[in-house]
Amino acid sequence: MPGAKSPLLVYDGDCGFCRRWVARWKSLTGEAVSYVPAASYSPSHPEIKPEEFAGSVVLIEDGRRFSGAEAVFRTLAHAPPRGLWLKAYRALPPFAWAAELFYRTVARRRVLFSRLTRLLWGESLEPAGYGASRWVFLRLMGLIFFAAFASFWSQADGLVGSEGILPFAQFLTAVHQRFGGRALEVLPTLLWLSPTDAALHWLCGAGTVLSVLLVLDFAPGPILLLLWAGYLSIVEVGGDFMSFQWDMLLLETGFLALFFAPWRLRPRGREAAPSGIMLWLLRLLLFRLMFESGCVKLLSGDPVWRDLTALYYHYETQPLPTWPGWWAHQLPRTFQRVCVGAMFAIELGAPCLILLPRRPRMLGGLAVAFLMVLIALTGNYCFFNLLALALVATAFDDAAWGAVLPRRVLGWIKPSETTPAPRWRAWGHGLAAAPIVLAGALQVVGLFAGNLSVPSWVASGFGAVEALRVVNSYGLFAVMTRPRYEIAVEGSEDGDNWSEYSFKWKPGDLKRRPGFVEPFQPRLDWQMWFAALGGYKDNRWFINFLVRLLQGKPSVLALLERNPFPTGPPRFVRATLYEYRFTTPEKRRSTGNWWERRYVREYCPVLTARHGP
Repeated sequence: MPGAKSPLLVYDGDCGFCRRWVARWKSLTGEAVSYVPAASYSPSHPEIKPEEFAGSVVLIEDGRRFSGAEAVFRTLAHAPPRGLWLKAYRALPPFAWAAELFYRTVARRRVLFSRLTRLLWGESLEPAGYGASRWVFLRLMGLIFFAAFASFWSQADGLVGSEGILPFAQFLTAVHQRFGGRALEVLPTLLWLSPTDAALHWLCGAGTVLSVLLVLDFAPGPILLLLWAGYLSIVEVGGDFMSFQWDMLLLETGFLALFFAPWRLRPRGREAAPSGIMLWLLRLLLFRLMFESGCVKLLSGDPVWRDLTALYYHYETQPLPTWPGWWAHQLPRTFQRVCVGAMFAIELGAPCLILLPRRPRMLGGLAVAFLMVLIALTGNYCFFNLLALALVATAFDDAAWGAVLPRRVLGWIKPSETTPAPRWRAWGHGLAAAPIVLAGALQVVGLFAGNLSVPSWVASGFGAVEALRVVNSYGLFAVMTRPRYEIAVEGSEDGDNWSEYSFKWKPGDLKRRPGFVEPFQPRLDWQMWFAALGGYKDNRWFINFLVRLLQGKPSVLALLERNPFPTGPPRFVRATLYEYRFTTPEKRRSTGNWWERRYVREYCPVLTARHGP
């Protein structure tokens, strides 16, 4: 027991509810506070009547006696963050009044609140460790960054290289001509240093290698900083090909991971515990991702979401379906409506559970993980589902991960919880978290209130956060696409006989089975899906794409599965719009086709080489 001057908390040792909460406080305060059951204390101090402990804990500190909520806050003032609740109790009379009222309510209904405690936290209330959560999260982040960098690297020349569809060097020149000295502020990218294809390849290659090092747990903090800066640099110059929500989500998650990761070359042995502030910011990001995704569907006004018929169309019309998606499309329509209702329950309900104590938080995490697995099975959304699962990992503590991770892995992770985090880190993380939380709150509120009027200093700060892609808005498929249109690109030598270019992953050949390409992303195939929703005049990149086909650029042709003109480029190209539909099981058995299509209209008129630059 600590010395005589150490604060002493006396509690009702016969109350199971009290014992559980005292065990939690003891683990937080360590030896700074002594704890003793009332039965052991009262006989030695007859001036304190036993009935005092029936309704409240009693703290004896510096010869003074405190009870109720004040006793609890004074006790917790000996644990980080030191004195925060006690300062609020002293400075805010309404808070003090509400705290005491809540304490008395709980004290009078201990049986009820004991049951609620077990329901929400389980049998143990001792603070959970999150070393395993951090370890799993960072390994997944390494895999995700690898998929992102390696996938783009294999397509970089054809997409944004000097002979690609949207040459990034030309884009940087245009930005510099318009903004001059503010160009870096407007477009933060390392490629300003060297706007060349070689620099782009070096950046992608470095990101791929660093991702492997992150998986191997080498210098996680510094490597995440480099990965985040490198991917931001690519996104800024990628134009239409790097504008997907999961690219923004990766940047936002990667930024938070900088503060969540250990900053040592080999984080083994005595490493500071994961940042509680950053842990909650990652959970809040998962909340925003899922909650906004559910809200935008209802707020869009699309009737197929409100009458639960969206899945009648989704599997067939999503950008890159899979063969399980074909089978899912054949399911009974009543079952599909039930699935839409379940999806809304997960997207709107599970995020709220993630913000609650341990048991409901893990239930919410499992629900989100279940939805992500189903989405990954029925559609190719590159690394989006894996990234959502990385965020889900933060909903589980070490006790939960201990049930599924191998003992050897747990042996690596366990020492990371032995060293308390320094106080300066908590203050630094708090300062970094404030603008992120504010910007995220504005995003959520803006869904319901539209454009919000905020002070100019808030708007300028939010602009800076937005420029670095630190806070973004989310929400896939606010309006369900129906029907499915596909663009067929054809070339000809004489203007009469046409041959169709074949893409690697998007629907084309009616007999080709929809396949899996995730977590990699064929970005041209994805953009072709978006282009089919509008016209060629709305998609500058599409005209550039056709011009590159007329020029026979190898880097662009490498993005395709088959070039029908191997000896030289065609003289003419055109684009035709078709409506694609899944076949029925009967038709697939008789024809072998996974798709059927019908001609809709001309998408882009015939172009010749004279249309090129």
